[in-house]
Amino acid sequence: MSKTKNRTVIVTGGSKGIGLAISRAFYEEGYTVVVGSRKKPQEWSNLGGRVLFKSTDVRSEKDHLELAKAALNLTGRIDAYVNCAGISLWRPCQEVDSDFWDLIVDTNLKGLFWGCKTAAKVLKKDGCIINVSSLAGKRGSANNSVYCASKFGVNGITQSLARELGAQGIRVNAVCPVYVKTKGVLEALAEEFSPAAGKDVNKYLKKFALENSALKRLPLANEVAAVCVFLASAKASAVTGQCINVDCGVLVQ
Repeated sequence: MSKTKNRTVIVTGGSKGIGLAISRAFYEEGYTVVVGSRKKPQEWSNLGGRVLFKSTDVRSEKDHLELAKAALNLTGRIDAYVNCAGISLWRPCQEVDSDFWDLIVDTNLKGLFWGCKTAAKVLKKDGCIINVSSLAGKRGSANNSVYCASKFGVNGITQSLARELGAQGIRVNAVCPVYVKTKGVLEALAEEFSPAAGKDVNKYLKKFALENSALKRLPLANEVAAVCVFLASAKASAVTGQCINVDCGVLVQ
């Protein structure tokens, strides 16, 4: 903890699911953690001190700027900015309307871009941006065109900004998980247009892992979080522009 106790990380969407696991992992590593999300969860009290929550709508650039301001007022520095806020929903193309498109793209892509733009203004030299993408950002799947488009875009932003911000000493990387068993994923898979077709979601995930994963299992949220902590560390000082699969070998590259 001694090496990171003076470091500060911002985590958008850091109050539930993978985002909460990321918040916890950075906290346990000794970081001050500033979380931006819409609601403060009940679990938040378990994180103890060295944590700040700020209500944030990631689709608003102003909210990102206010989040960064709160972090700077708290510690005077920002070392890492993790863009985790996102939404996953399946819908066939004929059922997609403007509202559905805007919900997915504005949250997953535009919201993430505002986070990257803000981070580029406030990060210390040797700081890093970590974008939570998805395996859906590397391959398409049925009924998933809008979500895939948003995550392909996340990977494109990651690679482009790694080139653009490298001269400032800022590294930009993404993590690309496959299914992680969180409340949000379970709820999304329960919908009729999902691959589970609203049936037995746990049975679907078990079958998917056995048939598709090299390790015959799916990653855990804390395993995704561990990769994020690594990417923010000095041990990853030569790593930038990478979209790293955290998928137990579902997509071997």
